[in-house]
Amino acid sequence: MASPALLMRVVASAYSVAEKAATIVRNVMSAGDLGIVEKAGPNDLQTKADRLVQMSICASLARKFPKVTIIGEEELPNGDVSEDLIEVGHCEEILKKPCPTQYTGIKEEELVIWVDPLDGTKEYTEGLLDHVTVLIGIAYGGKAIAGVINQPYYNYEAGANAVLGRTIWGVLGMGAFGFQLTEAPAGKHIVVTTRSHSSALVNECITALNPDHVIRVGGAGNKIIQLIEGKASAYVFASPGCKKWDTCAPEAILHAVGGKITDIRGNSFQYNKEVKHMNSAGVLATLRNYDYYASRIPNTVKESLVP
Repeated sequence: MASPALLMRVVASAYSVAEKAATIVRNVMSAGDLGIVEKAGPNDLQTKADRLVQMSICASLARKFPKVTIIGEEELPNGDVSEDLIEVGHCEEILKKPCPTQYTGIKEEELVIWVDPLDGTKEYTEGLLDHVTVLIGIAYGGKAIAGVINQPYYNYEAGANAVLGRTIWGVLGMGAFGFQLTEAPAGKHIVVTTRSHSSALVNECITALNPDHVIRVGGAGNKIIQLIEGKASAYVFASPGCKKWDTCAPEAILHAVGGKITDIRGNSFQYNKEVKHMNSAGVLATLRNYDYYASRIPNTVKESLVP
C-alpha cells in the first residue's frame, strides 16, 4: 500500500497534537495557577495554558513537518521546548482514509498551519469551560482545506466519571468527523455572536437580522460548533477582532459539511502566510441559508467595516 499523502499525515498528527494540547489545558486549570497576563486589555488575555499549548503544537508539528509554515497566536520567544511538550503520535484512523485527489500532490512548503492554542481564553479564566477550544487549521493556496478542533472540556457537566474532551476534524472534499451534523430548527433564526466583544455595530447588525433568539458565547471554534450541531443558524460578528487563527480550522470544518463563512461584506478569507492576521471586516457564517443572512446585513454595517 502507498504511504499516506502528506495532507493526511499532517491532519493525523494535528489530531494527536490537539489531544495532547487538551491535556495541557486541563492540567494547567487543575493545578490552579493560570498565570494570566493581559495582552491588549482585560478582554485580551493570555494564560500559562495558551503559552504551553502553543509551544507544544508548534514544536510538535515543526519537528515532523519542518518545511510547513506555522503561525500561532501568541508572541513567544524562540527557545528550546521541553520534551514533555512534544507529541509524536498520530491518529491511525485518519491515515487509513484516502486523501481527496486534488490534495494528493501537496508539498510541505505549500502548507500554512494557523494555530489558536486556546480559543476562548477569557471564558477559560472565568470557568466557562465548554466555550474553550484548541484550533489547528491547515491552509493550501490561501484556502482553509483541513482543520482540527479540540474541546478539552466537552462533557464536563456530565458527572465525575464522564470522559472529558473530544476532537472534531475535517478535510474539504472528504467531510468532517467527531460530531453529529445537525441542522438548526427550520424557520428559526438563531444567531450566535460574541460574549465579551460586543459593540453598537455588533448589536445593530444582529437587530437587522430580526432573530428569534441570540446566543452569546466565547470562542470562534465554539460558535462554529453551535452551527454544525444545530444550536444556531448563523454566526454573526460585525466587528474587527477575529484573527486568521480563529477562523482557519473552523472554516475548513464548516466548508467540509457544506456551510459557508465569509467576512460581513461577503469576502472569502485568505490564509496564505503573507496575509494580515486580522479579519477586520468581521465574520458571517452559516451551515445553511447563507444568502438569507447575507442579504439582511445593513449597508451601514458593511460600510463601517473595511477589509
